[in-house]
Amino acid sequence: MKKTFKKEERLCSKSDIDALFHSSSSFVVYPYRVVYTYLPADIAAAKVIISVSKRRFKKAHDRNRIKRLMREAYRLQKGDLLYPFIQEKVLNLHFAIQYIAKEELPFKVMEEKMIKMLNQLKEICCA
Repeated sequence: MKKTFKKEERLCSKSDIDALFHSSSSFVVYPYRVVYTYLPADIAAAKVIISVSKRRFKKAHDRNRIKRLMREAYRLQKGDLLYPFIQEKVLNLHFAIQYIAKEELPFKVMEEKMIKMLNQLKEICCA
């Protein structure tokens, strides 16, 4: 699988975003908070939102850098951890990854936590 992060993988629809945040579950794997919802579907798909709080990071360049690092960590790990599971279970998964730390963490730490978060998401969807 190519390690890309295309428009089709991003959750953009306002109605889908509202549905995600109003009727969903969540868990925390520091420095991430994950809000998710999933449904059995005809076509296996995963759509994601990546966000950083403006309250914690006032400067846009800080928020943009953290989002860039989060997208990169997700892009590198999704093909190995998330997509084979989604295709096997035939799930339609929508989730938001929110950065909740108060400072920017090194990329290596963010990547390790992304792996842990994706594994926990898989376990939750299995149950």
